[in-house]
Amino acid sequence: MDDMKLRPAPTPESALLSSIQTTSINRRQFLRYGFNAAGGVLAATLGALGFASILMPPGEGGGGDSSVLFWAKGREEEAWYGAKHLQPMLKSDFVTESANSNIGMAGAQGVWNGLPVVVNYVPHAQNSDSPIADNSPRFQEMAGYDIGKNYVGHATEYLLGNPDVFDPSGNLVMIFSRCTHLCCIPGWQLVSNSFTADNWTPGGADDGGSKLFCICHSSRFDPTAIEVNRNINRSNGATFDYLGIRRAGGPAPVGLPIIPIIMNGDSIGASSEYTGWLTYCD
Repeated sequence: MDDMKLRPAPTPESALLSSIQTTSINRRQFLRYGFNAAGGVLAATLGALGFASILMPPGEGGGGDSSVLFWAKGREEEAWYGAKHLQPMLKSDFVTESANSNIGMAGAQGVWNGLPVVVNYVPHAQNSDSPIADNSPRFQEMAGYDIGKNYVGHATEYLLGNPDVFDPSGNLVMIFSRCTHLCCIPGWQLVSNSFTADNWTPGGADDGGSKLFCICHSSRFDPTAIEVNRNINRSNGATFDYLGIRRAGGPAPVGLPIIPIIMNGDSIGASSEYTGWLTYCD
């Protein structure tokens, strides 16, 4: 099912896209797709994240372009990972932090190849063999629908053809942190509100906590609800499908893309093979 891989939607820059499709993506190409004309909106809404700083993160440190770094700019004194700003993300850091949660979850902002990401630790392996219950988080594979409520596909079927996109047994999920509403940057528990409380309810609905929350316009996303999403390239109208997390509430039309994780021992890295989601903010 190679055709289900998320290739970039066609644009006039055919030479650049050809290189993206056939080779690994470098930082310049990621910046081109991650931060574009929406920059004015981002600069006005990011606040403590620091738009100028996240645009040009260091290229070195953390073992190359596949490495994911913690991002705590402006929140070094607040975030549990504040002291680890721009250090490589380690799974053991999330496991340690999850012990401080009532439900065993932990999340952190990150930066990868110049792009904003969120990584969440979910105790899926510990809870998946027990009955589904409140406050026993696990990943749930669900049916996805587009903005018109049309069925797009089911995550389980998608993963049968694309198993390398997401592996729930690893207890980690990485999300491209650009809101499908206006391309702002959602965060993990950045502000105190009921949507990001330390609790969990099954089903990917808007009740319960443990949501990604976009501070700009209050869109919410459930990092435990895995579904097939459909979005549109804003420049040329091309549609594309991708595996993502569910939009739980707010003005966002659909969910956020999942970025495949590549583990290097304890270090969290990411794959650039699935890249179609990069184009929805064009």
